[in-house]
Amino acid sequence: MSVKAFELVPVVERDLLMGDKARINIECIECCGKHLYVGTNDCFIHHFLIDEVTSQKGRLTYSPQKLLHKFLGLKKPVAELRAASALERLIVLCDGTVFLVDMVTLETVPSAAGGGAKIKGVTAFCMNENPVNGDPFCVEIGVISSKRRTVQIYMVYEDRVQLVKEVTTPEQPCAVSLDGYFLCLALTTQYMILNYSSGASQDLFPYNSEEKRPIVKRIGREEFLLAAPGGLGMFANAEGVSQRAPVNWSENVIGAAVCFPYVVALDEGFITVHSMLDQQLKQTLSFRDGQILQDFEGKVVLASTKAVYILVPLPLERQIQDLLVSHRVEEALTLTEGAQQNIPKDKFQILHRRILQQAGFIQFSQLQFHEAKEHFRKGQLDVRELISLYPLLLPASSSFTRCHPPLHEFADLNHLAQGDQQKVLQCKRFLITYLGEVRSTEGANGCREDVDTALLKLYAEQDHESLLDLLASDNACLLADSAPWLEKYNKYFALGLLYHCNGQDAAALQLWIRVVDGDLQDATRSDLFEYIVDFLSFCSNRDLVWKYAEWALHKDPTIGIQIFTKRPAGKGQSDQLNPDDVIKYLAKHKQALLLYLEHLVLERRIQKERFHTQLAVLYLERVLLLLSQSPAVEEQVTKAREKLQALLRESNLYRVQLLLGKVENSEQLLLECATLHGKLEEHDKALHILVHKLKDFPSAEAYCTWASSSRDPAFQQQLFHLLLGMYLHGTAQGTTGGRRAELEMAAVDLLNRHGEVFDAVRVLNMLPEGWSLQLLKSFLGRAVRASMHAQRTSRLALGIARSENLQLLHDRLKERKNPVFVSEKKGCYLCHNTFSGPDVVCLPGGVPVHTHCIAQRVTDSPTKRRLTNSSNHT
Repeated sequence: MSVKAFELVPVVERDLLMGDKARINIECIECCGKHLYVGTNDCFIHHFLIDEVTSQKGRLTYSPQKLLHKFLGLKKPVAELRAASALERLIVLCDGTVFLVDMVTLETVPSAAGGGAKIKGVTAFCMNENPVNGDPFCVEIGVISSKRRTVQIYMVYEDRVQLVKEVTTPEQPCAVSLDGYFLCLALTTQYMILNYSSGASQDLFPYNSEEKRPIVKRIGREEFLLAAPGGLGMFANAEGVSQRAPVNWSENVIGAAVCFPYVVALDEGFITVHSMLDQQLKQTLSFRDGQILQDFEGKVVLASTKAVYILVPLPLERQIQDLLVSHRVEEALTLTEGAQQNIPKDKFQILHRRILQQAGFIQFSQLQFHEAKEHFRKGQLDVRELISLYPLLLPASSSFTRCHPPLHEFADLNHLAQGDQQKVLQCKRFLITYLGEVRSTEGANGCREDVDTALLKLYAEQDHESLLDLLASDNACLLADSAPWLEKYNKYFALGLLYHCNGQDAAALQLWIRVVDGDLQDATRSDLFEYIVDFLSFCSNRDLVWKYAEWALHKDPTIGIQIFTKRPAGKGQSDQLNPDDVIKYLAKHKQALLLYLEHLVLERRIQKERFHTQLAVLYLERVLLLLSQSPAVEEQVTKAREKLQALLRESNLYRVQLLLGKVENSEQLLLECATLHGKLEEHDKALHILVHKLKDFPSAEAYCTWASSSRDPAFQQQLFHLLLGMYLHGTAQGTTGGRRAELEMAAVDLLNRHGEVFDAVRVLNMLPEGWSLQLLKSFLGRAVRASMHAQRTSRLALGIARSENLQLLHDRLKERKNPVFVSEKKGCYLCHNTFSGPDVVCLPGGVPVHTHCIAQRVTDSPTKRRLTNSSNHT
């Protein structure tokens, strides 16, 4: 899991620091900008100026220049150095005393009048990097006293120090770090956090300072890094809560620092680098005789006993690229997202998108398509980067060029798959899915033609079922690139759809017709002929319709006629076809003409005589043709006559005399002849044909019902009496016994089935005296019931009328009981003149009017004539 995050670069070599003095060792260091201060065990402070130099190979080196060294006049090592740049002072701990030194001259600062510049009895101190005092010319430090269990807070000025707070601790502190009001302490047996303003404290975890060197390191606002038992680096905030997972470093850690997103730790032989994001060990550097590891203004500075080094972080992008080269995608993404807070927002967004895109291509090459798709989507990948991997998918006219530097290392899909055709197939299936999802989103903006054309080519090559859906929907497929591809895979139906999408309907129809005629092979649609017909029925180009209708009618007139019959009636006037033009065009296609006339008459219900007459004539010609064939197919004749008879019965627009002239001499079409006589109101002739020529008594009864269906009951009664008279007249004439019996039975059946239609008295007068009552039992029963029903109904009506009249009389009586006052001062409601006498008429509501006024009103308005005689209201 290693990654090269840092390089160890020497800054101050031994020779420059101590020459040939073998016993001189480094005890402490401080870095402030380009200035490096080194404290040694012989009580010297060395001051160096450090310049950064970038080599031709891009590596960073340092050029040190020694400015000054100063002996502090004590016999103890310099234990601690801290720079207060605002004061131009070094805060120095030596021989248990904290004092101030000028940063330039390294001279000890004398005490100011009335105040001391030294703190005695000190074992350790730290600076508050988040000071609570707003004075810019003052720094805050926390001091551990060697004589008592206290931590003291001092304000350090240019030439003096001032005690502001003393905090008692449960045990003797041995290490301290300060942030605002919070003290993080390593006591003898445990770590704790203490708020010196409020006095609140929080115990963290136990720790034995006698066994191991404690580490208390402020790493951010109110957050600290601690060396915990078990070789763990623990994080703790001011509330004593760990919001980060610990890192597992060495048991013998000497020093630690944070250079986000890494935790750098130093032990006796190595520098270890752990990620704060996933807590994994990322890098290990060998480092012997290590003494010090500290971070200064983002620089990680290390020191052995003889030399000083800086741990230079490699650029973040280089680290991420190294991880991607090793195909460690998740680590690269974690590192990228973790570094967000250290990179400007705009730059981070660009970097993050590119890393996501690179990660997507790595996972794509590993056939991890789901993950790759998510990274492409989040990284807002230009989908053409992916399409360009597939040879020939991008249109020749595309202006796309790949991103530079490239997002991947592959020339094309064949290079990626290394000849594995199964892998190629899987990649193509993924691209089909991905493009299908992307084409309707913002990801395809500006490159819709490239996306749709590539998708069409993949569909055609893979024989994908969505090819037709793509072409049937709104698409941007380029004809010049797509047509050869569709031809290559024999997708001629799809090619026709593409022509149609580009407004080339003539080319589409020519292509489809060649497929139907067998010139081209394409099994996409077995019903392509029906599709062409349907296409023409909706085609707005009338020239194309007339041009290709002939081919369709020759191919199959019953289906081809749908070009005209299925044409939507609601389309624009310019798209409509004149029925007269269609009929003229179909003159040489009898079967198609018949079907079209049926469409006009029976479906669209067009009420034009010529259409109805022409259809009837065609029906009749069809019947006569079938009858003339020898032998005639009875089933066909029956169906043809049924159509003819239905039209003759239901239509009132055809020319009856014309058709009657064609059928009256045919003994086989007597039923049709009877219907035509009925249309001419020649009911006696029609019934004569049905009764005496056809001898079809059920048809005669059906004729009476049909002929009277839209007439009043009197006409219906008259028609049935006419039929009954024809039956009875036939029996009275000298017909043979068998024929007479047939007519008698027909008359009896007619009366028994339709008894309610007849006038019973008239029928009884018509019947022969020799007929028995038993024959007419049903008729007489119906007649009696009908008579009784009529009588009772009339009585009910009479009773209701009398009741209404009685109610009216009652209302009149009520009106007469109330007096109506008339005087010369009252005026008539109608003419507004006063009354001169008592002769008045009272309107409802007791309103009096002149008699002559109401008489005139009744005369002028017929609706008012129901007013009661005025003589009853005087």
